[in-house]
Amino acid sequence: MKTTIELPDDLVRQVRDVARESGVTMRELVVEGLRSELARRATPTPKVDFVFTAVDGRGLADDVAAGEAIAASYETPR
Repeated sequence: MKTTIELPDDLVRQVRDVARESGVTMRELVVEGLRSELARRATPTPKVDFVFTAVDGRGLADDVAAGEAIAASYETPR
């Protein structure tokens, strides 16, 4: 299917250069890029459930060392 879209000049120059260097057409590069972005957006992003210990909402607790916070975030032994 043919369609028309307006792209910024600098982006078109980048696409043209990358396509030329890669030995593919601009169309092939754009199709590959669109497919890649659609696949990325279709993949759910993992939820982060770690919360740093804070003191009354004023940052990290004084008694929690940075190493302990990192170990807790990755659930590694201390």
